[in-house]
Amino acid sequence: MRLTRKRFCSFIVFIYCLFSLYAAYSVFFTSAQVSRVHRVVSKKEGEKRDPHYLAKEEWNPWEEDEKIVNHLLLKKRISNQKRLLNRASYSEPAELKVQIWGKAAIGLYLWQHILEGSLEPAERSAQWREGHLRTEKTFFRFLTGPAVVPDYLSVEADNVVLVLNGREETKISFAIQWLHYTQTLVENRKLQHVAVVLLGSEQCNNDWIRPYLKRHGGFVDLLFFVYDSTWINDEDVYQWPLGVATYRNFPIVEPNWSMVQDSRPYVCNFVGTIYSNSSRETLMDIVKKNGLEQLCLISPREQWQPQETNESFKSYHDALLQSDLTLSPVGVNTECYRIYEACSYGSVPVVEDVMTPGTCGNSSVTNSAPLQLLKSMGAPFIFIKSWKELPALLQKERSMTLQEKIQRRKRVIEWYRQFKAQLRQRFVQVLEKTFLNDDREINV
Repeated sequence: MRLTRKRFCSFIVFIYCLFSLYAAYSVFFTSAQVSRVHRVVSKKEGEKRDPHYLAKEEWNPWEEDEKIVNHLLLKKRISNQKRLLNRASYSEPAELKVQIWGKAAIGLYLWQHILEGSLEPAERSAQWREGHLRTEKTFFRFLTGPAVVPDYLSVEADNVVLVLNGREETKISFAIQWLHYTQTLVENRKLQHVAVVLLGSEQCNNDWIRPYLKRHGGFVDLLFFVYDSTWINDEDVYQWPLGVATYRNFPIVEPNWSMVQDSRPYVCNFVGTIYSNSSRETLMDIVKKNGLEQLCLISPREQWQPQETNESFKSYHDALLQSDLTLSPVGVNTECYRIYEACSYGSVPVVEDVMTPGTCGNSSVTNSAPLQLLKSMGAPFIFIKSWKELPALLQKERSMTLQEKIQRRKRVIEWYRQFKAQLRQRFVQVLEKTFLNDDREINV
């Protein structure tokens, strides 16, 4: 039979209709089939998992990657939402405008880690870096870098937060220059209010700044102090955390699935300088006498190094990530960067709870000293009075299950997140309460 064009077209239409009917039947009248490699175990929260679940068809080989990707996507959505909210808030004038002059490395911890502000340009070596942030009532502008010097600043706000380093004599001289410059601006009515965030002396010898405080006849309304101090009254003097070593480029660490869930090869770590006649020497002796080198990643050095090499940077971060505990013996002061850096990786700080020489406080008078701020905010650390307790502590650690350690890592990471969030809220509230209330009193 001769196949005409008309018959051929009819045949094609028939085949198409038949295929369409089959597709409709598959979609609407058959149950969905899930391939083996894409099945995921569906568990209610708190339900115990079948110990043999890995041998069943529900195994998902890409589960870890999926969790990480989902976490990153969620973080990006939250970031975009914050950016949109900030842009919308710029349309309305802020009740308070504050410039933050970051002339000490702790300024980066304040701005990036606590306030969660961004900086442009991103290069740390840039001479001038700037960031902007908007809260409900306050607009912040952060300035930092070597090019941020007196007489070249554009003072675009009535209020300034000055971040200074007063740890040693040379730093104090530099800080005083900035205070004198700021005082001139106040006297010329170019500024109304000043707050100072100060990296104080490790022995708490900070009398040099007292005359600048308003309650002592000066012009500084608020002082936020790093390290314990008997001056702290939560009225005009507040304690501030040392934070991470931003001068060593310690980053903002974002927790991921493997950081929390993976087994860590070491029980503890200590990477640091061994000072003569210090408890750090005692710690090294105990580690050697009890043969703890195999349990703990120990990397002592004889001299303090202000900067990291690429190798030392990686070694230190690996030590924190691969250890369940981070040993924190006192140095010149009980508080050290290591405490906060360990929290970033979910490694529990084991803190030597001993007051160091100086005028930071009296531990025999109050149980909150040293580390009053951390203790008042419920830090989930292990506090010890002597490193002689270490062998028994490590023995207890070895009896813990991985699941128990995972839960503890979650607590540490979540506590540190809330710690920074609470500091951010308190810092902004204190500035707004002090600066705005004073302005209203003046206007009345």
